[in-house]
Amino acid sequence: MTTEPVERAPPNPILKLAIEVGPLLAFLIANTRWGIITGTGVFMAATVVSLAASLSLFRRLPLVPLVTAVFVLFFGGLTIFLNDDFFIKIKPTVVNTLFGVLLLGGVAMNRLVMKPLLGTVLTLTDEGWRKLSVRWALFFFLLAILNEIVWRNVSTDMWVNFKVFGMMPLTILFSFSQLPLLTRYRPQEETG
Repeated sequence: MTTEPVERAPPNPILKLAIEVGPLLAFLIANTRWGIITGTGVFMAATVVSLAASLSLFRRLPLVPLVTAVFVLFFGGLTIFLNDDFFIKIKPTVVNTLFGVLLLGGVAMNRLVMKPLLGTVLTLTDEGWRKLSVRWALFFFLLAILNEIVWRNVSTDMWVNFKVFGMMPLTILFSFSQLPLLTRYRPQEETG
């Protein structure tokens, strides 16, 4: 008796978004009620719960949230251990800079880092992947610079609000702004 592999339905995008945004909202609420140190602890715990939920529901751990979780746990741990919010505040700068460097480095070495990450949901020509990689790298650098400007010049509560209500909407808007590129660089057999 042979068994056919069971095909899973694609993940519900709203549920996927809730799992990814949940830790940020938990961070915002905890910071507002109990301060940045407790908020950081809640952020760390919510990040682990988010990864567990993703693994349980989708049977995989997405690479970018996994890498981000490692940084949340590392910088969050330093924040709590040293009782210094500097570390959680520079986490977005470090993560976004790392992503930008990886993408530009991949393009420079003719390795399209985004292609294996998104190739199951996007089909682009290699030129399209290169252009998309460069655009995302520049966007990640912009987020890193914005984070540095904001955390150094506003209160901690304002920085947390920027992290939740600034960075996330900017990322969503930037994603939508790439739709013309995604359309223009589809392989010919898809466009014909």
